[in-house]
Amino acid sequence: MKYLLDTDHLSILQRQAGKDFSNLSTRMVQYPLSDFAVSTVTFHEQMLGSHTYINRARNLNDVVKGYEMMTRLVTDFKVLPIISFD
Repeated sequence: MKYLLDTDHLSILQRQAGKDFSNLSTRMVQYPLSDFAVSTVTFHEQMLGSHTYINRARNLNDVVKGYEMMTRLVTDFKVLPIISFD
């Protein structure tokens, strides 16, 4: 691993839109995917975000959306290695 992506980087990649996404993805394609990782702190922050979304849901559709967000996180975090907090 050469590059540790923080929560902001991962959020940009997840949105897949905008100038920040274009810039970041253009830089990342210059390196193999194996050069990148995320920290367990990033995983925690993103899970807390989806959990908060679910807790603030006002209707069933928002609850469903929150759990869909959480499911996508599991899929996203299968792609990159997670570095332990030490």
